[in-house]
Amino acid sequence: MASRDLERGGGAKNSGNGYCPSSSSYHVDTTSEKQWTSWLVPVFVVANVAMFVLVMYVNDCPKNNLGFGGDCVARFLGRLSFQPLKENPLFGPSSSTLEKLGALEWTKVVHGHQGWRLITCIWLHAGVIHLLANMLSLVLIGIRLEQQFGFVRVGMIYLLSGLGGSILSSLFIQQNISVGASGALFGLLGAMLSELLTNWTIYANKAAALITLVLIIAINLALGILPHVDNFAHIGGFLVGFLLGFVLLLRPQFGWMERHQLPPDARANSKYKAYQYVFWVVAVVLLIAGFTLGLVMLFKGENGNDHCSWCQYLSCVPTSNWKCGN
Repeated sequence: MASRDLERGGGAKNSGNGYCPSSSSYHVDTTSEKQWTSWLVPVFVVANVAMFVLVMYVNDCPKNNLGFGGDCVARFLGRLSFQPLKENPLFGPSSSTLEKLGALEWTKVVHGHQGWRLITCIWLHAGVIHLLANMLSLVLIGIRLEQQFGFVRVGMIYLLSGLGGSILSSLFIQQNISVGASGALFGLLGAMLSELLTNWTIYANKAAALITLVLIIAINLALGILPHVDNFAHIGGFLVGFLLGFVLLLRPQFGWMERHQLPPDARANSKYKAYQYVFWVVAVVLLIAGFTLGLVMLFKGENGNDHCSWCQYLSCVPTSNWKCGN
């Protein structure tokens, strides 16, 4: 992309840049639980694709390209053709089009009172490659979660994680625009991890599942230190999703669902274990505190780098091959 663009690199990709978790690592008895039909995740995919087509229609490269970076790519697509690869190597629109249609930009959010950009940026993508990577990840991660926990909880995790990623990104990256659903996708990964931890006693192969998830998350977060990738959105989304998993993805203990089949004098287990309640309370407190602090700092115009000088390296580590701006 152009130097002003930061795409939120696809979380949990299944390409050479990362990996998607496989549900084969998770074995839990769900015969007594309701299995949901996944429809929200496919709707999210369709909405993202439709939004990208709209962005490319508005972009209209043949009309608006000034030619400084070369010719439009795939001109046979007409006004849907892509910006020159020197300007956008991901086969997508110009940064000015993304900015016009709702990309995350600190100045407009804080001084332009356009807080809606914290949400709209989640539905924009920097190019076809960016879109495909994120949507494939969303299908592989989201459908499994929606089948097990339903569209309400998964939808809340997706949207709130995306919002959390946007807030953290705005606090630390204030000279570039940012787009992409990866903050929300990392939230789903975080929720998978906390769901495993809070429902630890009912899982088989729990150690293997934990190691697999931690490795997937670590690899994808490590990829975020590359330039032009908004790792703050990844981290913010992951943290929000991780905490929301403790709140929204609890499973009852074994035996709870069958308590009505017990003899009258038998004592049924409580629905949840004590540690699950503790996790729930701590997660709720941290979520409220985190969102409150983040929003207050953001709309006061605070720069997170002033309070954490080393945090810049969480999103980009300079090497002999590239430099890191803000």
